[in-house]
Amino acid sequence: MKTLELKGSLRTDLGKKATKALRKQELVPCELYGGGENIHFAVDEKVLGKLLYTPEVFIVKFDIDGKLFSCVKREVQFHPVNDKPIHVDFFQVFEDKAFEVEIPIKVEGFAKGVQSGGKLAINLRKLKVKALMADLPENLPINVTELGLSKSIQVRELNYKNLEILNAKNAVVVQVKLTRAARAAAMASGE
Repeated sequence: MKTLELKGSLRTDLGKKATKALRKQELVPCELYGGGENIHFAVDEKVLGKLLYTPEVFIVKFDIDGKLFSCVKREVQFHPVNDKPIHVDFFQVFEDKAFEVEIPIKVEGFAKGVQSGGKLAINLRKLKVKALMADLPENLPINVTELGLSKSIQVRELNYKNLEILNAKNAVVVQVKLTRAARAAAMASGE
């Protein structure tokens, strides 16, 4: 899994006025939890953009006033009008403890159903998994080569080494939908 190194500064004032002043300086108030006591800090908005505006998942190595923390992004709150981040929550992770994180899927292959005129639909772009930090991949590959018309791949059919998938077992990840053109071709060949 990819890592990203960021610097943050510890916050002591936690009120509404203090967070408003931080945002005026183009700093984003953040909170790190999961390692005992919660840590409140601020990060430069431009630097944080590398983490927020990408579909990839990172282990973030934070340097907060000289102390190092490994964490993953949990939740981001955006301003309703200008879409700037106004608060970010991080969860501290450890090498020897399993934790939950969403990993993006990567579709591989050219489905037989698509070759027959169907349309590939990706229902889940990320899967929630639980694993140790060392076992986390950058993405979860799903091979769709054998997927025919009106067929799907559900979570229960997926299996990855050292990962526990936490999504509902009957949730459809990818499917090949029947299009009008494919339906018309199937009816014409049936007659």
